[in-house]
Amino acid sequence: MITQMDEPFEEAPLVLESCHSTWLFDAERMRFRRVLKGLDLDTRAASTAWRPYFGLELDPISESFVVMLNPEGTRLLRSWRHVDHCSQCGGEATAELSVEELRKVTST
Repeated sequence: MITQMDEPFEEAPLVLESCHSTWLFDAERMRFRRVLKGLDLDTRAASTAWRPYFGLELDPISESFVVMLNPEGTRLLRSWRHVDHCSQCGGEATAELSVEELRKVTST
């Protein structure tokens, strides 16, 4: 059965966890932002503004990802997904953000 929804459906952002940040990618609007981890700050204060991006490459073998900041692919951000037994930070786990904290950040 199909029902009418009060609010239009919005695609959930792609969420990538790196050692020091939670990265949110809004593929529909081609924008991303980062929320810093481990800070004793308000989630909004520890978040960057939405920024445009022109491509995202994920490497499942090395867990690295590259964000293309311009159409030519000459301005890049590279990071690595945080995983168990992380070779990048040597840590076992990092702080997690709740769904409610992520909603606060994505609503702006």
